[in-house]
Amino acid sequence: MFVLNRLEVLACSSRAPGDHVNAMIRHMPEKAEQRAQALFADAQERWREALEAHRTAPPDSGFSERLAALAAAARAEAEACREADANGFEWPPHRATESKPPYELQPGSGRRGPHELWLRFDDAVADLSRTAAGTDLLEVAAAYERLAGATAALAEAVAELDRASGLLPRARARRSA
Repeated sequence: MFVLNRLEVLACSSRAPGDHVNAMIRHMPEKAEQRAQALFADAQERWREALEAHRTAPPDSGFSERLAALAAAARAEAEACREADANGFEWPPHRATESKPPYELQPGSGRRGPHELWLRFDDAVADLSRTAAGTDLLEVAAAYERLAGATAALAEAVAELDRASGLLPRARARRSA
């Protein structure tokens, strides 16, 4: 599911001849290539950090924040994929399409939040796994975008539930001056 070694950071065209990554690169202005690689590297780092936060998390009030960070990381991945596609890169099929999300995000782990939103999340995870096995960057971008939407909805719903239960402080009402 969650692809940690996505593009092995969109390798640059200055690699040695015969390197398998050269096949991913078409001729493009160096600045555009560098921007695409920088965006991808940044998105990958955010993705790794968001997943690591879920892997090492105790059940706590920070769950909704971790979900929101994962949604933001998925959106960054989608943006990086669209930018890379616009600059002539291709998506290398991912080999680990059977990987699973961190435990706290898996069915049966006691996930907090509305069941129907978790079903949407699970569908988005499966969709990302399927599209990551292909080579179309725009399809991968769309899958990340669907995952971002599902995860953002979960983050909001879990935060509301946590505020209602007292696990998170209630939002303070603003008073006029």
